[in-house]
Amino acid sequence: MGKGEKVMANLINQIMSWESGEMSESDEDAFFQELVNSGLAWQLQGMYGRNAVALASEGRITLP
Repeated sequence: MGKGEKVMANLINQIMSWESGEMSESDEDAFFQELVNSGLAWQLQGMYGRNAVALASEGRITLP
């Protein structure tokens, strides 16, 4: 498995963990900060962008 495939597999695992409610709050913050930093928060389903904005409004992550 190449580096890109590993990154994609990790992202899919994180998405599944978040969507199933299995992610801790600190892991959720790190996950959404990564999505915002990479721009993926705005490219995935709308719930990701909305959740990123909500987390930012709570001061848990930062938006660009």
